[in-house]
Amino acid sequence: MTTTAPYTTFKNEALTDFTAEENKTAMYAAIARVKEGLGKKYPIVIGSKKLFVEEETVSVNPGNVDEVVGTVSKGSTKLAEKAMQTALTAFETWKKVAPAERAAYLFKAAALMRERKHEFSAYLVLESGKNWVEADADTAEAIDFLEFYGREMIRLSETSIHQPLTQIAGEENKITYIPLGVGIVISPFNFPLAIMAGTTVAAIVSGNTVILKPADATPVIAAKFVELMEEVGLPSGVLNYLPGDGIEVGEYLVEHPKTRFISFTGSRAVGCRIYEKASKVQDGQLWLKRVIAEMGGKDGVVVDETADLDAAAAAIVASAYGYQGQKCSAGSRAVIVESVYDEVVSKVVQLTKNLSIGLPAENHPVGPVIDQKSFDKIMGYIEIGKQEGKLLAGGKRADGNGFYVEPTIFSDVDPQARIMQEEIFGPVLAIAKASDWQEAIDIYNNTEYGLTGAFHSQDDSRIDYALENMHCGNLYINKKCTGALVGAHPFGGFNMSGTDSKAGGYDYLLLFTQAKLTSRKK
Repeated sequence: MTTTAPYTTFKNEALTDFTAEENKTAMYAAIARVKEGLGKKYPIVIGSKKLFVEEETVSVNPGNVDEVVGTVSKGSTKLAEKAMQTALTAFETWKKVAPAERAAYLFKAAALMRERKHEFSAYLVLESGKNWVEADADTAEAIDFLEFYGREMIRLSETSIHQPLTQIAGEENKITYIPLGVGIVISPFNFPLAIMAGTTVAAIVSGNTVILKPADATPVIAAKFVELMEEVGLPSGVLNYLPGDGIEVGEYLVEHPKTRFISFTGSRAVGCRIYEKASKVQDGQLWLKRVIAEMGGKDGVVVDETADLDAAAAAIVASAYGYQGQKCSAGSRAVIVESVYDEVVSKVVQLTKNLSIGLPAENHPVGPVIDQKSFDKIMGYIEIGKQEGKLLAGGKRADGNGFYVEPTIFSDVDPQARIMQEEIFGPVLAIAKASDWQEAIDIYNNTEYGLTGAFHSQDDSRIDYALENMHCGNLYINKKCTGALVGAHPFGGFNMSGTDSKAGGYDYLLLFTQAKLTSRKK
Protein backbone atom coordinates (compact mmCIF):
# COMPACT_ATOMS: atom_id res chain seq x y z
CA MET A 1 0.00 0.00 0.00
CA THR A 2 1.35 3.41 -0.94
CA THR A 3 1.39 6.05 1.79
CA THR A 4 2.05 9.09 -0.38
CA ALA A 5 -0.48 11.73 0.67
CA PRO A 6 -3.52 9.43 0.39
CA TYR A 7 -5.63 11.86 2.42
CA THR A 8 -5.82 14.19 -0.58
CA THR A 9 -8.02 11.65 -2.36
CA PHE A 10 -10.83 11.56 0.25
CA LYS A 11 -14.26 12.17 -1.23
CA ASN A 12 -17.62 12.00 0.51
CA GLU A 13 -19.76 9.00 -0.33
CA ALA A 14 -22.52 9.96 -2.77
CA LEU A 15 -26.06 9.94 -1.41
CA THR A 16 -28.63 7.80 -3.18
CA ASP A 17 -31.22 9.50 -5.37
CA PHE A 18 -34.43 7.73 -4.43
CA THR A 19 -36.42 9.54 -7.11
CA ALA A 20 -34.75 7.15 -9.57
CA GLU A 21 -36.85 4.03 -10.06
CA GLU A 22 -33.87 1.67 -10.05
CA ASN A 23 -32.82 2.98 -6.62
CA LYS A 24 -36.36 2.63 -5.26
CA THR A 25 -36.47 -0.96 -6.50
CA ALA A 26 -33.08 -1.72 -4.97
CA MET A 27 -34.09 -0.29 -1.60
CA TYR A 28 -37.39 -2.17 -1.48
CA ALA A 29 -35.47 -5.36 -2.35
CA ALA A 30 -32.91 -4.73 0.41
CA ILE A 31 -35.64 -4.19 3.00
CA ALA A 32 -37.34 -7.42 1.89
CA ARG A 33 -34.06 -9.37 2.17
CA VAL A 34 -33.32 -8.01 5.62
CA LYS A 35 -36.85 -8.74 6.79
CA GLU A 36 -36.38 -12.39 5.87
CA GLY A 37 -33.52 -12.60 8.38
CA LEU A 38 -35.16 -10.74 11.26
CA GLY A 39 -35.43 -12.35 14.68
CA LYS A 40 -31.94 -13.83 14.82
CA LYS A 41 -29.96 -14.12 18.03
CA TYR A 42 -26.68 -12.20 18.29
CA PRO A 43 -23.87 -13.09 20.70
CA ILE A 44 -21.53 -11.05 22.83
CA VAL A 45 -18.14 -11.01 21.10
CA ILE A 46 -15.04 -11.09 23.31
CA GLY A 47 -11.88 -11.85 21.44
CA SER A 48 -12.48 -14.92 19.30
CA LYS A 49 -15.34 -16.12 21.50
CA LYS A 50 -19.01 -15.65 20.70
CA LEU A 51 -21.03 -15.93 23.85
CA PHE A 52 -24.77 -16.52 24.12
CA VAL A 53 -26.15 -15.91 27.58
CA GLU A 54 -29.55 -16.31 29.17
CA GLU A 55 -30.21 -12.61 29.75
CA GLU A 56 -31.10 -10.91 26.48
CA THR A 57 -32.23 -7.63 24.96
CA VAL A 58 -35.04 -7.86 22.42
CA SER A 59 -34.78 -5.20 19.72
CA VAL A 60 -38.07 -4.25 18.07
CA ASN A 61 -39.00 -2.12 15.10
CA PRO A 62 -40.14 1.22 16.61
CA GLY A 63 -42.51 1.69 13.68
CA ASN A 64 -44.12 -1.73 14.12
CA VAL A 65 -43.59 -2.98 17.64
CA ASP A 66 -44.84 -6.47 16.78
CA GLU A 67 -41.77 -6.97 14.58
CA VAL A 68 -38.66 -8.27 16.37
CA VAL A 69 -35.45 -7.15 14.65
CA GLY A 70 -33.22 -9.40 16.73
CA THR A 71 -32.35 -10.69 20.18
CA VAL A 72 -28.96 -9.76 21.61
CA SER A 73 -27.15 -11.41 24.51
CA LYS A 74 -26.71 -9.01 27.40
CA GLY A 75 -23.39 -8.46 29.15
CA SER A 76 -22.59 -8.52 32.86
CA THR A 77 -19.87 -7.23 35.15
CA LYS A 78 -18.11 -10.58 34.87
CA LEU A 79 -18.14 -10.43 31.08
CA ALA A 80 -17.08 -6.78 31.16
CA GLU A 81 -13.98 -7.81 33.09
CA LYS A 82 -13.33 -10.60 30.62
CA ALA A 83 -13.63 -8.13 27.75
CA MET A 84 -11.21 -5.76 29.47
CA GLN A 85 -8.58 -8.46 29.95
CA THR A 86 -8.99 -9.59 26.35
CA ALA A 87 -8.67 -6.03 25.05
CA LEU A 88 -5.58 -5.44 27.20
CA THR A 89 -3.91 -8.53 25.79
CA ALA A 90 -4.80 -7.64 22.21
CA PHE A 91 -3.48 -4.11 22.68
CA GLU A 92 0.06 -5.38 23.21
CA THR A 93 0.21 -6.66 19.63
CA TRP A 94 -2.22 -4.30 17.90
CA LYS A 95 -0.30 -1.19 19.01
CA LYS A 96 2.72 -2.51 17.09
CA VAL A 97 0.86 -2.93 13.81
CA ALA A 98 1.92 -0.30 11.26
CA PRO A 99 -0.56 2.57 10.77
CA ALA A 100 -0.96 1.83 7.06
CA GLU A 101 -1.80 -1.79 7.85
CA ARG A 102 -4.36 -0.71 10.45
CA ALA A 103 -5.87 1.70 7.93
CA ALA A 104 -6.15 -1.06 5.33
CA TYR A 105 -8.78 -2.82 7.47
CA LEU A 106 -10.89 0.34 7.40
CA PHE A 107 -10.57 0.73 3.64
CA LYS A 108 -11.61 -2.89 3.10
CA ALA A 109 -14.58 -2.47 5.44
CA ALA A 110 -15.62 0.70 3.59
CA ALA A 111 -15.54 -1.14 0.27
CA LEU A 112 -17.73 -3.95 1.59
CA MET A 113 -20.16 -1.54 3.24
CA ARG A 114 -20.41 0.37 -0.02
CA GLU A 115 -21.29 -2.86 -1.85
CA ARG A 116 -24.00 -3.58 0.75
CA LYS A 117 -25.10 -0.01 1.33
CA HIS A 118 -28.83 -0.65 0.98
CA GLU A 119 -28.65 -3.68 3.28
CA PHE A 120 -27.09 -1.64 6.07
CA SER A 121 -29.62 1.13 5.41
CA ALA A 122 -32.45 -1.41 5.62
CA TYR A 123 -31.34 -2.38 9.12
CA LEU A 124 -31.36 1.31 10.03
CA VAL A 125 -34.90 1.65 8.66
CA LEU A 126 -36.16 -1.34 10.62
CA GLU A 127 -34.30 -0.97 13.91
CA SER A 128 -33.88 2.78 14.33
CA GLY A 129 -36.97 4.03 12.48
CA LYS A 130 -35.17 6.11 9.85
CA ASN A 131 -36.73 6.75 6.47
CA TRP A 132 -34.73 5.90 3.37
CA VAL A 133 -32.99 9.26 3.00
CA GLU A 134 -31.96 9.44 6.65
CA ALA A 135 -30.80 5.80 6.63
CA ASP A 136 -28.83 6.26 3.41
CA ALA A 137 -27.10 9.34 4.85
CA ASP A 138 -26.24 7.39 8.01
CA THR A 139 -24.66 4.58 6.00
CA ALA A 140 -22.82 7.02 3.74
CA GLU A 141 -21.41 8.79 6.79
CA ALA A 142 -20.18 5.48 8.21
CA ILE A 143 -18.37 4.81 4.92
CA ASP A 144 -16.92 8.32 5.06
CA PHE A 145 -15.58 7.78 8.58
CA LEU A 146 -13.87 4.55 7.52
CA GLU A 147 -12.26 6.20 4.50
CA PHE A 148 -11.40 9.46 6.24
CA TYR A 149 -9.91 8.09 9.45
CA GLY A 150 -7.88 5.51 7.56
CA ARG A 151 -6.27 8.28 5.53
CA GLU A 152 -5.86 10.43 8.62
CA MET A 153 -3.91 7.75 10.47
CA ILE A 154 -1.55 7.40 7.55
CA ARG A 155 -1.12 11.17 7.44
CA LEU A 156 -0.38 11.36 11.16
CA SER A 157 2.22 8.62 10.78
CA GLU A 158 4.06 10.79 8.27
CA THR A 159 5.10 13.28 10.90
CA SER A 160 7.40 15.22 8.61
CA ILE A 161 4.23 16.23 6.78
CA HIS A 162 1.94 16.66 9.78
CA GLN A 163 4.28 18.38 12.21
CA PRO A 164 7.73 19.35 10.93
CA LEU A 165 9.87 20.19 13.93
CA THR A 166 12.56 22.80 14.31
CA GLN A 167 15.76 20.90 13.62
CA ILE A 168 18.79 21.53 15.79
CA ALA A 169 22.26 20.95 14.44
CA GLY A 170 23.56 17.58 15.57
CA GLU A 171 20.06 16.26 16.48
CA GLU A 172 17.32 14.26 14.84
CA ASN A 173 13.95 15.29 16.35
CA LYS A 174 10.69 13.52 15.66
CA ILE A 175 7.09 13.40 16.90
CA THR A 176 5.27 10.07 16.80
CA TYR A 177 1.58 9.61 17.60
CA ILE A 178 1.24 6.44 19.63
CA PRO A 179 -1.95 4.75 20.87
CA LEU A 180 -3.40 5.12 24.37
CA GLY A 181 -4.67 1.68 25.37
CA VAL A 182 -8.13 0.19 25.89
CA GLY A 183 -11.06 2.46 25.13
CA ILE A 184 -14.76 2.18 25.92
CA VAL A 185 -17.08 3.29 23.13
CA ILE A 186 -20.63 4.03 24.28
CA SER A 187 -22.65 4.75 21.16
CA PRO A 188 -26.11 6.33 20.63
CA PHE A 189 -29.29 5.10 18.98
CA ASN A 190 -29.76 8.10 16.71
CA PHE A 191 -26.80 7.43 14.40
CA PRO A 192 -26.42 3.75 15.26
CA LEU A 193 -24.16 3.01 12.30
CA ALA A 194 -22.30 6.26 11.54
CA ILE A 195 -21.44 7.44 15.05
CA MET A 196 -21.01 3.91 16.39
CA ALA A 197 -18.67 2.96 13.54
CA GLY A 198 -16.89 6.32 13.44
CA THR A 199 -16.01 6.45 17.12
CA THR A 200 -15.01 2.79 17.08
CA VAL A 201 -12.70 2.87 14.07
CA ALA A 202 -11.15 6.19 15.07
CA ALA A 203 -9.93 4.46 18.19
CA ILE A 204 -8.92 1.25 16.41
CA VAL A 205 -7.01 2.80 13.53
CA SER A 206 -5.07 4.87 16.09
CA GLY A 207 -3.76 1.59 17.55
CA ASN A 208 -6.11 1.18 20.48
CA THR A 209 -8.37 -1.73 21.32
CA VAL A 210 -12.06 -1.21 22.01
CA ILE A 211 -14.95 -2.49 24.07
CA LEU A 212 -18.09 -1.38 22.24
CA LYS A 213 -21.27 -0.92 24.27
CA PRO A 214 -24.00 -0.08 21.74
CA ALA A 215 -27.25 1.72 22.46
CA ASP A 216 -29.88 -0.53 24.02
CA ALA A 217 -32.38 0.30 21.27
CA THR A 218 -30.09 -0.44 18.30
CA PRO A 219 -27.77 -3.33 19.17
CA VAL A 220 -28.40 -5.34 15.99
CA ILE A 221 -26.95 -2.66 13.69
CA ALA A 222 -23.83 -2.63 15.88
CA ALA A 223 -23.65 -6.44 15.75
CA LYS A 224 -23.76 -6.29 11.95
CA PHE A 225 -20.86 -3.84 11.96
CA VAL A 226 -18.85 -6.10 14.28
CA GLU A 227 -19.52 -8.97 11.85
CA LEU A 228 -18.22 -6.79 9.01
CA MET A 229 -14.99 -6.00 10.84
CA GLU A 230 -14.50 -9.69 11.55
CA GLU A 231 -15.07 -10.41 7.86
CA VAL A 232 -12.29 -8.03 6.79
CA GLY A 233 -9.91 -9.87 9.11
CA LEU A 234 -9.55 -7.47 12.03
CA PRO A 235 -7.60 -9.45 14.64
CA SER A 236 -9.68 -10.85 17.48
CA GLY A 237 -9.68 -8.82 20.66
CA VAL A 238 -9.22 -5.50 18.90
CA LEU A 239 -12.99 -4.95 18.79
CA ASN A 240 -15.10 -6.50 21.54
CA TYR A 241 -18.89 -6.25 21.43
CA LEU A 242 -20.61 -6.00 24.80
CA PRO A 243 -24.24 -4.84 24.96
CA GLY A 244 -25.47 -4.39 28.50
CA ASP A 245 -26.90 -2.27 31.26
CA GLY A 246 -25.59 1.27 31.60
CA ILE A 247 -24.66 0.79 35.25
CA GLU A 248 -23.66 -2.87 35.41
CA VAL A 249 -21.57 -2.79 32.24
CA GLY A 250 -21.12 0.85 31.23
CA GLU A 251 -20.27 2.36 34.58
CA TYR A 252 -18.13 -0.62 35.59
CA LEU A 253 -15.94 -0.06 32.53
CA VAL A 254 -15.90 3.73 32.91
CA GLU A 255 -14.51 3.33 36.43
CA HIS A 256 -12.14 0.48 35.57
CA PRO A 257 -8.50 1.36 36.36
CA LYS A 258 -7.31 -0.12 33.06
CA THR A 259 -9.69 1.95 30.94
CA ARG A 260 -7.59 4.56 29.16
CA PHE A 261 -10.35 6.56 27.46
CA ILE A 262 -14.11 6.75 27.03
CA SER A 263 -15.79 7.88 23.83
CA PHE A 264 -19.40 8.72 24.57
CA THR A 265 -22.31 10.09 22.56
CA GLY A 266 -25.61 10.66 24.32
CA SER A 267 -27.45 12.84 26.78
CA ARG A 268 -26.09 15.66 28.90
CA ALA A 269 -27.00 13.86 32.14
CA VAL A 270 -25.22 10.63 31.24
CA GLY A 271 -22.25 12.46 29.73
CA CYS A 272 -21.73 14.52 32.89
CA ARG A 273 -21.97 11.38 35.02
CA ILE A 274 -19.34 9.65 32.87
CA TYR A 275 -17.10 12.71 33.05
CA GLU A 276 -17.38 12.75 36.84
CA LYS A 277 -16.84 9.01 37.26
CA ALA A 278 -13.89 8.97 34.87
CA SER A 279 -12.18 11.83 36.71
CA LYS A 280 -11.62 9.76 39.83
CA VAL A 281 -8.26 7.98 39.88
CA GLN A 282 -8.82 4.36 40.90
CA ASP A 283 -6.36 2.15 42.76
CA GLY A 284 -3.79 0.91 40.29
CA GLN A 285 -4.64 3.52 37.66
CA LEU A 286 -1.57 4.96 35.94
CA TRP A 287 -3.15 7.81 33.99
CA LEU A 288 -5.85 10.44 33.89
CA LYS A 289 -8.59 9.01 31.71
CA ARG A 290 -9.47 10.85 28.58
CA VAL A 291 -13.16 11.53 27.88
CA ILE A 292 -14.41 12.36 24.40
CA ALA A 293 -18.06 13.35 24.84
CA GLU A 294 -20.79 14.61 22.53
CA MET A 295 -23.78 15.43 24.69
CA GLY A 296 -26.47 16.99 22.54
CA GLY A 297 -27.82 20.46 22.04
CA LYS A 298 -30.67 22.94 21.98
CA ASP A 299 -29.97 24.07 18.45
CA GLY A 300 -31.81 26.71 16.52
CA VAL A 301 -32.40 28.64 13.34
CA VAL A 302 -32.34 32.45 13.39
CA VAL A 303 -34.15 34.37 10.64
CA ASP A 304 -33.92 38.11 9.97
CA GLU A 305 -36.13 40.26 7.73
CA THR A 306 -33.68 40.26 4.79
CA ALA A 307 -33.66 36.46 4.48
CA ASP A 308 -35.15 34.34 1.72
CA LEU A 309 -38.21 33.49 3.80
CA ASP A 310 -39.25 30.41 1.83
CA ALA A 311 -35.76 28.94 2.14
CA ALA A 312 -35.64 29.83 5.83
CA ALA A 313 -38.97 28.15 6.53
CA ALA A 314 -37.85 25.03 4.66
CA ALA A 315 -34.61 24.98 6.68
CA ILE A 316 -36.53 25.30 9.96
CA VAL A 317 -38.78 22.36 9.11
CA ALA A 318 -35.95 20.16 7.83
CA SER A 319 -33.85 20.94 10.90
CA ALA A 320 -36.70 20.32 13.34
CA TYR A 321 -38.23 17.14 11.94
CA GLY A 322 -35.50 15.21 10.14
CA TYR A 323 -35.45 11.80 11.85
CA GLN A 324 -38.26 13.03 14.07
CA GLY A 325 -36.00 15.59 15.76
CA GLN A 326 -33.84 12.83 17.24
CA LYS A 327 -30.54 14.42 16.28
CA CYS A 328 -28.19 16.24 18.59
CA SER A 329 -28.06 18.84 15.81
CA ALA A 330 -31.85 19.12 15.44
CA GLY A 331 -33.20 22.66 15.21
CA SER A 332 -35.70 22.49 18.04
CA ARG A 333 -35.81 26.31 18.28
CA ALA A 334 -36.53 29.01 15.74
CA VAL A 335 -36.00 32.69 16.49
CA ILE A 336 -37.57 35.07 13.99
CA VAL A 337 -37.50 38.86 13.87
CA GLU A 338 -40.84 40.53 14.52
CA SER A 339 -41.35 42.16 11.13
CA VAL A 340 -41.45 38.80 9.29
CA TYR A 341 -42.47 36.60 12.21
CA ASP A 342 -46.07 35.91 11.21
CA GLU A 343 -45.16 35.24 7.59
CA VAL A 344 -42.38 32.77 8.42
CA VAL A 345 -44.45 31.03 11.09
CA SER A 346 -47.29 30.58 8.60
CA LYS A 347 -44.92 29.02 6.06
CA VAL A 348 -43.43 26.70 8.69
CA VAL A 349 -46.88 25.55 9.81
CA GLN A 350 -47.97 24.81 6.26
CA LEU A 351 -44.81 22.85 5.43
CA THR A 352 -45.13 20.89 8.66
CA LYS A 353 -48.75 19.98 8.06
CA ASN A 354 -47.78 18.65 4.62
CA LEU A 355 -45.45 16.05 6.15
CA SER A 356 -46.86 12.53 6.00
CA ILE A 357 -46.40 10.20 8.96
CA GLY A 358 -45.96 6.45 8.63
CA LEU A 359 -43.70 3.43 8.38
CA PRO A 360 -40.05 4.21 7.63
CA ALA A 361 -40.00 1.17 5.34
CA GLU A 362 -42.51 3.06 3.17
CA ASN A 363 -40.26 6.13 3.24
CA HIS A 364 -42.60 8.61 4.93
CA PRO A 365 -40.96 11.93 5.89
CA VAL A 366 -41.92 11.39 9.54
CA GLY A 367 -41.66 8.06 11.31
CA PRO A 368 -41.62 6.85 14.91
CA VAL A 369 -39.47 7.95 17.81
CA ILE A 370 -37.18 5.28 19.12
CA ASP A 371 -39.00 3.71 22.08
CA GLN A 372 -41.67 4.05 24.77
CA LYS A 373 -39.39 5.99 27.12
CA SER A 374 -38.66 8.59 24.45
CA PHE A 375 -42.33 8.75 23.46
CA ASP A 376 -43.40 9.39 27.05
CA LYS A 377 -40.74 12.07 27.52
CA ILE A 378 -41.75 13.87 24.33
CA MET A 379 -45.45 13.76 25.16
CA GLY A 380 -44.62 15.17 28.58
CA TYR A 381 -42.82 18.12 26.97
CA ILE A 382 -45.78 18.68 24.65
CA GLU A 383 -47.99 19.08 27.73
CA ILE A 384 -45.46 21.57 29.12
CA GLY A 385 -45.46 23.37 25.79
CA LYS A 386 -49.23 23.81 25.92
CA GLN A 387 -48.66 25.94 29.02
CA GLU A 388 -45.71 27.83 27.56
CA GLY A 389 -46.75 28.65 24.02
CA LYS A 390 -49.47 28.58 21.39
CA LEU A 391 -49.99 25.16 19.80
CA LEU A 392 -50.09 25.60 16.02
CA ALA A 393 -49.62 22.04 14.77
CA GLY A 394 -49.46 18.51 16.10
CA GLY A 395 -49.51 17.91 19.82
CA LYS A 396 -50.87 14.38 19.77
CA ARG A 397 -49.90 10.76 19.26
CA ALA A 398 -50.05 9.85 15.59
CA ASP A 399 -51.64 6.71 14.17
CA GLY A 400 -49.57 3.56 13.77
CA ASN A 401 -48.43 0.45 15.61
CA GLY A 402 -45.40 2.18 17.00
CA PHE A 403 -44.09 5.26 18.78
CA TYR A 404 -45.49 7.93 16.49
CA VAL A 405 -45.75 11.59 17.51
CA GLU A 406 -47.22 14.32 15.33
CA PRO A 407 -44.73 17.03 14.32
CA THR A 408 -45.53 19.75 16.82
CA ILE A 409 -45.12 23.53 16.73
CA PHE A 410 -45.44 26.02 19.56
CA SER A 411 -45.25 29.73 18.78
CA ASP A 412 -44.87 32.85 20.93
CA VAL A 413 -42.62 31.00 23.37
CA ASP A 414 -40.66 32.93 25.97
CA PRO A 415 -36.87 32.45 25.54
CA GLN A 416 -36.66 31.23 29.14
CA ALA A 417 -39.41 28.63 28.72
CA ARG A 418 -38.50 25.01 29.31
CA ILE A 419 -39.25 24.00 25.74
CA MET A 420 -36.79 26.70 24.62
CA GLN A 421 -34.11 25.60 27.08
CA GLU A 422 -34.26 21.82 27.51
CA GLU A 423 -33.36 19.16 24.96
CA ILE A 424 -36.52 17.26 24.04
CA PHE A 425 -35.09 14.96 21.36
CA GLY A 426 -38.30 14.65 19.43
CA PRO A 427 -40.45 16.36 16.77
CA VAL A 428 -41.22 19.48 18.82
CA LEU A 429 -40.39 22.98 17.60
CA ALA A 430 -40.51 26.10 19.80
CA ILE A 431 -40.65 29.48 18.05
CA ALA A 432 -39.72 32.79 19.68
CA LYS A 433 -40.11 36.35 18.42
CA ALA A 434 -37.28 38.90 18.51
CA SER A 435 -37.52 42.66 18.11
CA ASP A 436 -34.51 42.71 15.77
CA TRP A 437 -31.74 40.46 14.40
CA GLN A 438 -29.29 41.18 17.23
CA GLU A 439 -31.83 40.27 19.88
CA ALA A 440 -32.56 37.13 17.87
CA ILE A 441 -28.90 36.12 18.13
CA ASP A 442 -28.93 36.90 21.85
CA ILE A 443 -31.95 34.62 22.28
CA TYR A 444 -30.19 31.92 20.27
CA ASN A 445 -27.16 32.15 22.58
CA ASN A 446 -29.34 31.92 25.68
CA THR A 447 -28.77 28.21 26.28
CA GLU A 448 -26.36 25.98 28.17
CA TYR A 449 -25.64 24.13 24.94
CA GLY A 450 -23.66 25.15 21.88
CA LEU A 451 -23.71 22.51 19.17
CA THR A 452 -25.27 23.73 15.90
CA GLY A 453 -27.02 26.82 14.68
CA ALA A 454 -28.14 28.50 11.48
CA PHE A 455 -28.47 32.17 10.55
CA HIS A 456 -30.62 33.26 7.61
CA SER A 457 -29.92 36.70 6.21
CA GLN A 458 -28.88 38.45 2.98
CA ASP A 459 -26.99 41.19 4.82
CA ASP A 460 -23.25 40.52 4.79
CA SER A 461 -22.52 42.71 7.81
CA ARG A 462 -25.11 40.84 9.87
CA ILE A 463 -23.72 37.53 8.66
CA ASP A 464 -20.24 38.63 9.75
CA TYR A 465 -21.65 39.49 13.17
CA ALA A 466 -23.37 36.12 13.41
CA LEU A 467 -20.21 34.26 12.40
CA GLU A 468 -18.38 35.89 15.27
CA ASN A 469 -21.10 35.94 17.91
CA MET A 470 -23.34 32.90 17.54
CA HIS A 471 -21.71 30.55 20.03
CA CYS A 472 -21.80 27.03 18.67
CA GLY A 473 -19.43 24.46 17.28
CA ASN A 474 -21.12 24.22 13.89
CA LEU A 475 -22.71 27.36 12.45
CA TYR A 476 -24.44 27.34 9.07
CA ILE A 477 -25.39 30.40 7.03
CA ASN A 478 -28.58 30.24 4.94
CA LYS A 479 -28.75 26.48 5.43
CA LYS A 480 -30.38 24.03 7.81
CA CYS A 481 -28.48 23.26 11.03
CA THR A 482 -28.23 19.49 10.45
CA GLY A 483 -26.36 17.30 7.98
CA ALA A 484 -22.64 17.73 8.74
CA LEU A 485 -20.38 15.98 6.22
CA VAL A 486 -17.17 14.20 7.18
CA GLY A 487 -14.11 16.21 6.18
CA ALA A 488 -16.17 19.27 5.22
CA HIS A 489 -18.00 20.02 8.49
CA PRO A 490 -16.03 18.64 11.46
CA PHE A 491 -18.68 18.11 14.09
CA GLY A 492 -18.74 18.95 17.79
CA GLY A 493 -19.95 21.67 20.11
CA PHE A 494 -19.32 23.99 23.01
CA ASN A 495 -20.48 24.24 26.62
CA MET A 496 -22.76 21.37 27.67
CA SER A 497 -22.77 19.99 24.15
CA GLY A 498 -19.57 18.16 25.00
CA THR A 499 -15.81 18.33 24.79
CA ASP A 500 -15.71 20.01 21.34
CA SER A 501 -14.22 16.90 19.79
CA LYS A 502 -14.46 17.52 16.06
CA ALA A 503 -15.61 14.21 14.59
CA GLY A 504 -14.74 13.97 10.92
CA GLY A 505 -12.03 16.61 11.32
CA TYR A 506 -8.29 16.68 10.83
CA ASP A 507 -7.51 16.84 14.54
CA TYR A 508 -9.91 14.12 15.71
CA LEU A 509 -7.47 11.20 15.86
CA LEU A 510 -5.22 13.22 18.16
CA LEU A 511 -7.82 12.51 20.85
CA PHE A 512 -7.07 8.78 20.57
CA THR A 513 -3.29 9.11 20.55
CA GLN A 514 -0.48 10.62 22.57
CA ALA A 515 2.48 12.45 21.09
CA LYS A 516 5.93 11.08 21.78
CA LEU A 517 8.96 13.25 21.05
CA THR A 518 12.26 11.55 20.33
CA SER A 519 15.50 13.49 20.07
CA ARG A 520 18.57 11.60 18.91
CA LYS A 521 22.11 12.86 18.82
CA LYS A 522 23.65 12.42 15.41
